[in-house]
Amino acid sequence: MELIYPDKKKVDEVILNTPTYSFNCKINNNNLLIKGDNVVVLQTLLTNYNFKNSIDLIYIDPPFSTNSIFTIGKNRVSTVSKSNNDEIAYKDTLYGYKFIEFLRERLILARELLSDVGSIYVHIDYKIGHYVKIIMDEIFGITNFRNDITRIKCNPKNFERKAYGNIKDMILFYSKTRNIIWNAPKIPFNADDKARLFKKIDKHGRAYTTIPLHAPGETKNGITATEFRGKKPPKGRHWRCPPSELEELDKAGLIEWSKTANPRKILYADEKDGKKMQDIWEFKDYQYPQYPTEKNYELLKTIVSASSNENSLVMDFFCGSGTMLVAAQNLNRKWIGIDISDQAIKISQEKLSKLQNTLFSNNSYSYLEMCQPC
Repeated sequence: MELIYPDKKKVDEVILNTPTYSFNCKINNNNLLIKGDNVVVLQTLLTNYNFKNSIDLIYIDPPFSTNSIFTIGKNRVSTVSKSNNDEIAYKDTLYGYKFIEFLRERLILARELLSDVGSIYVHIDYKIGHYVKIIMDEIFGITNFRNDITRIKCNPKNFERKAYGNIKDMILFYSKTRNIIWNAPKIPFNADDKARLFKKIDKHGRAYTTIPLHAPGETKNGITATEFRGKKPPKGRHWRCPPSELEELDKAGLIEWSKTANPRKILYADEKDGKKMQDIWEFKDYQYPQYPTEKNYELLKTIVSASSNENSLVMDFFCGSGTMLVAAQNLNRKWIGIDISDQAIKISQEKLSKLQNTLFSNNSYSYLEMCQPC
């Protein structure tokens, strides 16, 4: 499938014909905060600085095609300028196919920059997100679509309009290949979870449950088809591990024998690190943001933790107030942040300055600006 619209460029036109620039100082091994038009910066990093296939994670929160101007005034942020003293944070004035092509060009370059184990998360809203998914299917391949994550952004509203209230936006999660960095995020069990999932109590008062020690699939000649304590796995199934490992589990007191003499593995609630995170997330917007549309720190921390490793290089090329960069730094990742807004760069620098000389040795960064075309 393909989204057809006027003035849609060929992929090679986007990759090869974007003008490249230089930076005002030399790139070194520090983290990078770059001020400039992100399409030019991405092309420059790709063509002149050998960043192709080097970034393990990209998260972006681009404009949402809202036809709005976002401003920052004294002690407030706003979607419209209410005072001559307000500073423009950014303009979100592209709409329709012009917005789609604006984003598509940047996503094509993003794919070139992603490593073969890399992932990209695009934070978008329900009005334009379905079009964005189609172009991401084109660029990254529908087989590399991972999730459409629903993010609960606010409490219910009672606006007078003939539609259901909107309390969510969406995050489209794609990978470059099928082999990706994945550190499966977990949510701690609450009291209800523990009561529901771990219904048994042992003699020491520990809550536990049991699971079968056999799995579907018959292995006629393998070691997992042989006897354990004089018992073979049921027909059409095999032991999950060799009988020698089952013996070790039994010696450690981690096997419970059912009334029908079937062995089951014991899982204790206090040894489990939580339940698998699902695709509906509740990370609400800040009530008093420093920057328009500023996203929740815990949201960004979750993404960075799940889809990158320590010392991975991560990128946000609509970095806004720098929350993604702070999350990356706190988790010991290398990072690149890009934005064209003076206000975004200023607030990012303020946030990052609070981290200097704390936590990790890689907490320094270089601030770069675009110079003349190469």
